[in-house]
Amino acid sequence: MIDSNDIRVENNTKDPFEINILEPNTVSFTRSQGGVFQGVVEGKVFEEIILYRIFPFQYTTQFISVRDSKGDEIGVIRDIEQLDEESRSEMDKELQLRYFLPLVARIDSIKQKADLWIWELQTNLGPTRIVMRNLHEHMQYPSDNRIILTDINGKRCEVRDWKSLDSHSRSQLKDVL
Repeated sequence: MIDSNDIRVENNTKDPFEINILEPNTVSFTRSQGGVFQGVVEGKVFEEIILYRIFPFQYTTQFISVRDSKGDEIGVIRDIEQLDEESRSEMDKELQLRYFLPLVARIDSIKQKADLWIWELQTNLGPTRIVMRNLHEHMQYPSDNRIILTDINGKRCEVRDWKSLDSHSRSQLKDVL
């Protein structure tokens, strides 16, 4: 018969809800010759690192989840502005690639046809069209003047500050805001 006092179980499993805040002096990030984002985190070398914004629309440089190539979280960086110049630059590039979000420079038109809203936009990457079924489901307001537009296929654009757009664009927006 086994006595429960004779059994010792070590619990080496990590609490999945524990957040490891990474201190700026314990991380460094670079890019391999092949262009893979990599780094050293708390003394451990990672040949591939994946970044996620925990609050993607509200905080663009803060609360960045750092994960290994399998997607397991290594830790969270409070603000990339606290990192050394190379790490900050490489993280910024990596986040720009992951969160590709063209900036709206002008709203040419917003028209409703049947049950669709069609937005004709000029962005920093050229002209584009956004199609929505319901304005309220496809427009997010992460801050006072900022709007994220998402079309029915998942394509997104950002209006960084709608109040700073030209008068024609603001006029178009007034009808839908």
